[in-house]
Amino acid sequence: MTAFKDFEVWFVTGAQLLYGGDAVVKVDAHSNEMVKGLNESGKLPVKVVYKGTVNSAKEVTAAFKAANNDDKCIGVITWMHTFSPAKMWIHGLQELRKPLLHFHTQFNKEIPWAEIDMDFMNLNQSAHGDREFGHMVSRMRKNRKVIVGHWQDEKAQLKIASWMRVAAGWADSQDMLIIRFGDQMNNVAVTDGDKVEAELKFGYHVDYCPIAELVAEQDKVTDEDIKALVDEYHASYDCGADILDGRSKAYNQVWEAARVEIALRRFLKAKGAKAFTTNFDDLKGIDQLPGLACQRLMAEGYGFGAEGDWKTAALYRTMWFMGQGLPKGCSFLEDYTLHFDGENSSILQAHMLEVCPLIADKKPTLEVHPLGIGGKNDPARLVFTSKEGTGVAATIVDMGNRFRMIVNVVDCIQSKELPKLPVASALWIPQPNLEIGAAAWILAGGTHHTSFSYDLTVEDLQDYADIAGIEMVIIDNDTTIQSFKRELQYNDLYYMLNRALQS
Repeated sequence: MTAFKDFEVWFVTGAQLLYGGDAVVKVDAHSNEMVKGLNESGKLPVKVVYKGTVNSAKEVTAAFKAANNDDKCIGVITWMHTFSPAKMWIHGLQELRKPLLHFHTQFNKEIPWAEIDMDFMNLNQSAHGDREFGHMVSRMRKNRKVIVGHWQDEKAQLKIASWMRVAAGWADSQDMLIIRFGDQMNNVAVTDGDKVEAELKFGYHVDYCPIAELVAEQDKVTDEDIKALVDEYHASYDCGADILDGRSKAYNQVWEAARVEIALRRFLKAKGAKAFTTNFDDLKGIDQLPGLACQRLMAEGYGFGAEGDWKTAALYRTMWFMGQGLPKGCSFLEDYTLHFDGENSSILQAHMLEVCPLIADKKPTLEVHPLGIGGKNDPARLVFTSKEGTGVAATIVDMGNRFRMIVNVVDCIQSKELPKLPVASALWIPQPNLEIGAAAWILAGGTHHTSFSYDLTVEDLQDYADIAGIEMVIIDNDTTIQSFKRELQYNDLYYMLNRALQS
């Protein structure tokens, strides 16, 4: 796994000098062996780097300051090998700005019943040392992930691996530039929000760019560049005879789609942008709505949001980044239309053109069809249906006094062909069913756009929300409308009181 090769997670072991220097030497040796074992397990996507045993407030603070200032460090794992007085962690925890994972484990796996003595007890005190540390982190109201399990157990290793992906996604968002071609469309509220607060909270920076800047880049694209990309299209996707016929209108529209894709990729790369939005009311100088370009750029990891939806563009980038190397894929999606069929009632997920081919159930087809919106020439697009399986649909909304992440676990089911609606699509049943799932989503103020992933879990997104310090609500098989409304009311009260206390 090379996607996270430039990142590290630091491992810091807590101890003290009460038990003498020899004990600390053993603590250090055990920690080195554990870190080596974790790295050699093959389960972790990010390298763990042992940063030593800390025995005083000065050492803790120095370690955490160093973590803050090291760009490769995306998070810190702490473990109390023995009893580590928590007061010595206060100043360091006040300094720490990187995600924190508290690993409640111990070096030995089983109690050595016949040999255990007081020397062993003095050295192996994670059972209460970690509680001492945990008390202080809780008292300081500091968000962290807690994982319990033996360091050699696969289950614990996989939990660490998932948290590492989330920490990597958080690190990636800290310098995320989002380019918006055009503004919000038609006074839409849910896809807009406070960009200043988003930069403070998530690290996003949202810039407007006039479409004329993209047009200027488009004018530099050569026929040789376009021909090479069109050949790639023909090799990568199923293409009808009209797409392959160099004299046809469809071939020409694919050619123009390639021109836009080349220009858009170059433009985003030159800007250093990780995400972008489009607006089909602002396409002057562009031949067609750039559907194919958006689909392919999403597959490469660029965040995308339609109609100026910068929050979903950013969330998609983060979810793609966290899911690198996982098999099933993710996409930007939109609630399109409802299918009422009793307990199998579902929602067709699509968009005009822009659905990521990572979620396709088979090789997509490259097609050109008219589009009755935007006032442009017929756009090229990839057409497919999604895989079957369970995934998570997520959105972040601006509630005025806070950001709220809404996550719905959904079950993608087999879709049907759409001969008169040639778009990429997914069909899903929101858990626990359409009646409750859709009602809860609406009650929470959810968007009509989502970032969807087959590979990530509710726990992954909860970890991300915890690192960001934002509200999160979950809709799944355990959700009832009564309990969900009560949760929303409690959350409103919590944030109102919290703001009042801060002021």
